[in-house]
Amino acid sequence: MQAWQVTSLGEPSDVFVLADVPPPQVPPGHVRVRVLATALNFPDVLMARGHYQVRPELPFTPGVEVCGEVLEIGASAGGVTTDPHLRVGDRVVGTTAMPHGGLAQECLMPIAGTFRAPDSLDHAHASALTIAYQTAHVGLAHRAALQHGETLVVHAAAGGVGTAAVQVGKALGARVVAVVGGRAKADVAAAAGADVVVDRSAGDLVTALEDAVGRSGADVVFDPVGGASYDASTKVVAFEGRIVVVGFTSGTIPAPALGHALVKNYSILGLHWGLYLQRDPAVARQSHEALTAWADEGLVRPVVSEQVPLAQAPTALTRLGAGQTTGRLVVTAA
Repeated sequence: MQAWQVTSLGEPSDVFVLADVPPPQVPPGHVRVRVLATALNFPDVLMARGHYQVRPELPFTPGVEVCGEVLEIGASAGGVTTDPHLRVGDRVVGTTAMPHGGLAQECLMPIAGTFRAPDSLDHAHASALTIAYQTAHVGLAHRAALQHGETLVVHAAAGGVGTAAVQVGKALGARVVAVVGGRAKADVAAAAGADVVVDRSAGDLVTALEDAVGRSGADVVFDPVGGASYDASTKVVAFEGRIVVVGFTSGTIPAPALGHALVKNYSILGLHWGLYLQRDPAVARQSHEALTAWADEGLVRPVVSEQVPLAQAPTALTRLGAGQTTGRLVVTAA
């Protein structure tokens, strides 16, 4: 089978090699799938650069999120399963098992991170439902307990995780303020359902957010950016508000002033969604069930901005890593 492999560390367009490799062997607790579509993620870029917390041995095949058709199911591993009725031929979505990622014709998926694909979504849109949407759902519903009628601020709201958070926030009944950088990205966030869009490149972010959230402030902030975005959030978070720390795409990890959190009475909540697959997979199962129901109702639908063939995966990932994309880029099977 064909697979993109990272043979040295660097930018995807520089270090990917398309190779003929044997299909992966299926270890216990995993499934082998025919890849139907692979949603590209920032961790794919970071792994290629050698900057991610997971560092597979070279060579490896990236692609951490897929929609695929089950070809083979490995032996059980300690009873770990997300669906006791999983069968060969099922269409599934979820995460992959490194070093056998989704930028290939076949890949491996851990059963704990494998879920039935919603019938309401095609391969490309289904492939993008797991990581970003479960991150948004677990962060907002489980960690922050976002309530109907509350005000939610979403940073980087035109990206894959950001558009997911906008849609999940609306599905939960929140008023959503989306923060983006540029007019084109503002249009993407508005199309995702944001009630108000703030362009951080158009002026002072704190002032714009204060106008958007009003005197009562933001009940919940969803922040995958860090840096100046986090600092601005602390200025507008409400009494008993919650800031959900999702990541640091700005490259700057904040050093929170805990005295400020104390006197203003807000919470700082960390979110590492992947840990739930290891420590509490029931949370991930419940999240997928909620998202599937919302997808069937038309309340959530991944914003797939571009679909490319397998041959174009390295250049697409390089553009994603450079911040030149909106929504989700998906690699589709031939």
